[in-house]
Amino acid sequence: MTDAAHSDPRPTTTIPGGLFAFSIVYGGMVCIAGVLANKQVALGPLAVEAGIFAFLILVATSSAVAELYGRSVANRLVLIGFVPLIISMLLTALVLSLAPADDMPADRLAAFNTIMSATPRIWAAGIIAYGVSQMLNVTIFSWLKREGGRLLWLRSAVASVLSQIVDTLLFITIAFYGVFPIAQLILGQALAKVALSIVLVPFLIMLLVGIGRRLDRPARV
Repeated sequence: MTDAAHSDPRPTTTIPGGLFAFSIVYGGMVCIAGVLANKQVALGPLAVEAGIFAFLILVATSSAVAELYGRSVANRLVLIGFVPLIISMLLTALVLSLAPADDMPADRLAAFNTIMSATPRIWAAGIIAYGVSQMLNVTIFSWLKREGGRLLWLRSAVASVLSQIVDTLLFITIAFYGVFPIAQLILGQALAKVALSIVLVPFLIMLLVGIGRRLDRPARV
């Protein structure tokens, strides 16, 4: 038989190095954000759940992908992000349902259960807030670019601020409405996220775009 008979007729697709790297980072941040959110950190006069740092990396990564590879690719990345998010939730539920080992210290088990336990309502809030806010971020970022916005830092700041406000409104309302008054919590979280979005996200996006362009350069022979 000839070599042609053994050849694969299917077309091959090469994933740009930058997109491949961003996809790995994105999947990791989707999973770790909920874990980090168990700690509240003080940033000057503001108090914010620590998951915001992973979420801002998600925002910056999806925006960098939209800048380098287009809106449709960025939206696909956001959709694929549901896969590790849901799998991590299912694995967490499975592990929590399994009996602990007899020699596991009680204080360590209690700490693990406290950190990893969440009600279905909070899980639903996280999934909805993630999907809506990330899609909104990509949409606004891409729309500003299409309308002639040349300033990358400005487009990234505007898109991040608006998407973070929506994320806060959705998550806190779905997770805690009717449980306790949420107006002050929404206001405090929104202010903290807006401040971080303005300070950190433009820098992160410009950094990621630069890294992506470098990774996408053809290798020198």
